[in-house]
Amino acid sequence: MIVLQLNQITKYFGSEPILSNIKLEVQSKDRIALVGRNGAGKSTLLKIIAGIHSQDSGEIIKPKDVTIGYLAQHTGLETKLSIYEELLTVFDHLKQQEKQLRQMEEQMGEPALFEDQTRYNRVLKEYDLLQEQFKQQGGYQYESDIRSILHGLGFANFDPATPISSLSGGQKTRLALGKLLLSKPNILILDEPTNHLDMDTLSWLEQYLTSYPGAILIVSHDRYFLDKVVNQVYELSRTTMFKYHGNYSQYLVKKAENYERELKQFEKQQEEVAKLKDFIQRNIARASTTKRAQSRRKQLDRMTLMDRPAGDEKSASFHFDITRQSGNIVLKVEDLAISYEKEEPTIRNISFTLNREDSIALIGPNGIGKSSLLKGIINKISPSNGTVQFGSNVTIGYYDQEQANLKSNKRVLNELWDDYPHVPEKEIRTVLGNFLFSGDDVLKEVSSLSGGEKARLALSKLMMQKANFLILDEPTNHLDLDSKEILENALIDYPGTILFVSHDRYFINRIASKVLELESTSITEYLGDYDYFLEKKEMLAELEELEKSSTVPAKETVKEEKRSFEEEKELKRIERQRKRRIEEIEKEIASLEEIISSNEEKLCDPDIYQDHEVVQQLNNENQQANEELEKLMVEWEQLLEQAD
Repeated sequence: MIVLQLNQITKYFGSEPILSNIKLEVQSKDRIALVGRNGAGKSTLLKIIAGIHSQDSGEIIKPKDVTIGYLAQHTGLETKLSIYEELLTVFDHLKQQEKQLRQMEEQMGEPALFEDQTRYNRVLKEYDLLQEQFKQQGGYQYESDIRSILHGLGFANFDPATPISSLSGGQKTRLALGKLLLSKPNILILDEPTNHLDMDTLSWLEQYLTSYPGAILIVSHDRYFLDKVVNQVYELSRTTMFKYHGNYSQYLVKKAENYERELKQFEKQQEEVAKLKDFIQRNIARASTTKRAQSRRKQLDRMTLMDRPAGDEKSASFHFDITRQSGNIVLKVEDLAISYEKEEPTIRNISFTLNREDSIALIGPNGIGKSSLLKGIINKISPSNGTVQFGSNVTIGYYDQEQANLKSNKRVLNELWDDYPHVPEKEIRTVLGNFLFSGDDVLKEVSSLSGGEKARLALSKLMMQKANFLILDEPTNHLDLDSKEILENALIDYPGTILFVSHDRYFINRIASKVLELESTSITEYLGDYDYFLEKKEMLAELEELEKSSTVPAKETVKEEKRSFEEEKELKRIERQRKRRIEEIEKEIASLEEIISSNEEKLCDPDIYQDHEVVQQLNNENQQANEELEKLMVEWEQLLEQAD
């Protein structure tokens, strides 16, 4: 059943088109992701669908009885009610029905009603209908639903009478999400719902949305989340929209395949057009062939010429380098405790060591103190106990998730240039250009930038430091999916040491070589990425359960199982690295083969062939590419043999 249709939706901001002829169809059980660059118009389109903004042209069609629920990016509940009272307002209609049922029960208990059998039967019939309606709408389970939502969104330990006004902004946003989920609209529209959610809550939300009874339309930069939840992807690009079936990873594959296919079709048609034009030019003036040439001209006129398929929009391009390498031990934290003012320590007994080229993800529930620990390490917060020791030649680059140092009224150009006054302006502009600040963008005031622009500017400053130890607090916040991938690749190639906090599980899987799980009185190390961390936690929970339920203590068995588990996981980690390297090599081989093929085509061009310098340059490029190709093929074959 179609619950929503958008036909030819167009929207302008001033004279600039944001959306052009947008078409969208939503079926009752669809799970749709809306993706695109920051500024592409995703949030604008959601607001048009939700009725908050109006379109300049086009129509929105939906049945009258279809309800739409919308959660904006920074929505938070502002009310004097308590947590439980606010969520209970969703069920005001059921509370009214319940009150009505109690009144009817009292009425049916009156002796006078029994004397009027006709009236009694009518009241009884009305009562049965109302009771069935009450049951169908969840009247007997709404209190249980509220408790379930509160538990899933991380409010299990909160007193239900807690005033909402006393909560943080993130907690108010989570409650707004919970209230919307309880209302169960036919179409659930969520704009960045994963913000302010820790990993346990994210997992719960994924499971909840998977079984949600209505349609879902989501904007999110969390790829792990999108892969779990959605089955369709609509991409907004250059004011228009394209539809793909499947989750986000499948969308990326299909998008690349479509581009390659369309490019080949375009190039094939261009070859055909060139041949027709050449034939016409050579034969139109000769009496014996002029009719054939005219026929070819008509054939050319009848052709519908294809446009060259548009490639990806311009992406940020950067890498992190270091001035010099650090010693083997980069950081040693012993018995650290951190507290605010005279309060009890939020975390204590924290000890761990980082070695050179480690890439460590620091994870834990919201509010546990991850950001505080990072600030304690760099002495932005003075530890109340313990020591922090850095190794030799360690230089630190710190990325603050709140971007507190980017609130100035400076221009973008000066924000970076003032930190590096000896660097020529041209080089500063080149760096900013690599982070998508071009032309007049560098003259914008920093305070007027969007969250994504501030994030890119902060990353440009971090890159210029060339520090050998990066401490990153939620570096993917505010970045669109494409910018996240660029950042991931830059960090994978980074030759230094990384300690980072992130809720982006896909990002952790790509970057982390170890995971540190922070608790209030301890920190636990896991040798692997996020998926490994989950598997290990599950395994340890099973072993703990086994040990509890066993009638005879079996500690040696448990130890042995733990050892074999460690060995198995280490093998799995090595296998994942092998597969990733094979994928990287295959991409590099394809790129080199494309370069060689392109150069060989150029060498067949008579004009180029007569230019000996260009020929020499192309031959040198091909020689280098072939040498690199041979090395990669050897490594590729060795990696494949390791699987046998």
